[in-house]
Amino acid sequence: MRANPLLLIEPERPQAPRIISEADAVDIWIARWLRVRRIEILRRYQCDPRRLYEIWEGRRFPESRERALTVFKERYPELVDRTDFGNHRVIPRSHNTPEQMGLFD
Repeated sequence: MRANPLLLIEPERPQAPRIISEADAVDIWIARWLRVRRIEILRRYQCDPRRLYEIWEGRRFPESRERALTVFKERYPELVDRTDFGNHRVIPRSHNTPEQMGLFD
């Protein structure tokens, strides 16, 4: 009796999440400013999406934003005037705020 070839295939094991370094954080900031899609950044660094937001909110590697800004200006001087370097804004999920009721007055 022959063995089923499908049973001989090893299942794919998920890779361990990659640890993000400060150099990666600089590259992540630059990718954000170049408008690289978040899913592409996640694929490149194979990390949890929360790690990106920790960087963008300044909770992890807070000095990486300034370093990335310097590198961005050196690499892409033609894009500096057309790029939004604003901070990441957290949008709350809950919409049940008392201020909303004032919209109907």
